[in-house]
Amino acid sequence: MRWTVTWMIIGTVLAAGLLPAGVVSAEDRCEPPRIGLALGSGGAGGLAHIAMLEVFEELEIAPAAVAGTSIGAIIGALHAAGLSADEIRELFREFGGSALDPFSGLLDDNGGPGWRDLLEIDLANGSFINAGPFIEFIAERFEARTFSELRLPLTIVATDFWSGDAHVFRRGDLLIAMKASMAVPGLFAPVALGDKLLIDGGTSNPLPLDLLEDVDVVVAIDVTGTRNEERDGRPDITDLLFATFEIMQQSILREKMRDADPDILIKPDLAGIRLLHFDRVDAVVEQAAPAAKDLRRQLQALPDCR
Repeated sequence: MRWTVTWMIIGTVLAAGLLPAGVVSAEDRCEPPRIGLALGSGGAGGLAHIAMLEVFEELEIAPAAVAGTSIGAIIGALHAAGLSADEIRELFREFGGSALDPFSGLLDDNGGPGWRDLLEIDLANGSFINAGPFIEFIAERFEARTFSELRLPLTIVATDFWSGDAHVFRRGDLLIAMKASMAVPGLFAPVALGDKLLIDGGTSNPLPLDLLEDVDVVVAIDVTGTRNEERDGRPDITDLLFATFEIMQQSILREKMRDADPDILIKPDLAGIRLLHFDRVDAVVEQAAPAAKDLRRQLQALPDCR
């Protein structure tokens, strides 16, 4: 926010003619601000990121850099690889209706999986679900396999299980980074990388706005959801697992936001979307519409020059 105020003052000074004429040409001083986009962790709620990318495209604004955690890393990588918001949305539509999708079969609106379902799942790698088919499915949609092959700078966050510290990817194998960033403990297998064992980045940095480099404006999208305090019986095993992860991320973000100062912070109000509802992309994007409208208003209010 400090950047925005500074350039509004400079713009006023220039408009008033208080600087010597001819010192700086209009072409030299009027460059669009470099916008960094932070896409947060939040399971299927992170499909709301698609609605935010639609706003950027409608306004013909291209982020100068993207940082993402978990689902934010997945969508951020797809965007950095050149996919449009519509293409990303269609990808999740296809996945949600395909035989490859283990997510929608694991959960439904009436509760969690039965014991028979759990026993049929291979637990050898310390997880309920193998994330490999999902990564392979989305990898078919773009050619980049390393960060250097992307169209814009991308930062992906995972967490080292042994130390508890965030592990930041900015180079190297893109698919490994994506798989590590979304490795929700107990749900997806951790990813071994050298002497590290990497799990979901949401356990250390759910919204990596602090990792955006060389940008003028920071736009942060928080998709961790909001708590519903309505008490309706006892939570089942899946409610406990997924809601506890959500509570943890929200707690981390509350502490982080005491010192963080993004220029634009957007938090979509998402209801009835659980961690693995990846087959509900259209419903999530629709619910994110009011937040997308707010983002559009704030982006349009940014000064044109820097």
